[in-house]
Amino acid sequence: MTARVQKPAPAFSATALVDGEFETLSLGDFAGRYLLLFFYPLDFTFVCPTEILAFSDRAPAFAEKGVSVVGCSIDSEFVHLAWSKTARDDGGISGLQIPLLADVGGRIASDYGVLLDDHVAARGLFLIDKEGIVRSITINDLPLGRSVDEAMRVVDALQFTEEHGEVCPANWTPGADTIVPDVTGSKAYFGKQGSA
Repeated sequence: MTARVQKPAPAFSATALVDGEFETLSLGDFAGRYLLLFFYPLDFTFVCPTEILAFSDRAPAFAEKGVSVVGCSIDSEFVHLAWSKTARDDGGISGLQIPLLADVGGRIASDYGVLLDDHVAARGLFLIDKEGIVRSITINDLPLGRSVDEAMRVVDALQFTEEHGEVCPANWTPGADTIVPDVTGSKAYFGKQGSA
């Protein structure tokens, strides 16, 4: 089963590099928390360390919102470990604060619909809610790095919607107007837009 919005996230269990050690991580380990699972093509490449470090450096901010961040590629845990010991100014990811799953063989990437013909993962990003349901999917081609700010905005939008029952319009950011999702209630939002 391929990952789809509004459906349960595909289960996984794999060895991961976690704080410099090898651990088995599974989807069930994140029950009751949000999970931001991102796939990237390969270790020791060019765009990948920029994304991994951007997500890693923001991991404490995601954690404050109850969100775990986990990266995944087809590399082994041993390659992840070697890369984590490589200095950032040499293209490494030293100081890594998030787990990296080892998806040797690409089963997890395949289950999430991001495994490409050349057996590397596209840049897939999956926001999974506390019940294990996929709530957002974005997939970029290999040369296109992602925005951690956008990932955070989507987390904020989902959590706002869950808490308040209102929906978030295009380009919404925390503190901006939202929409009551019915014909009458939505007029308050659309009325403001028409007079702007």
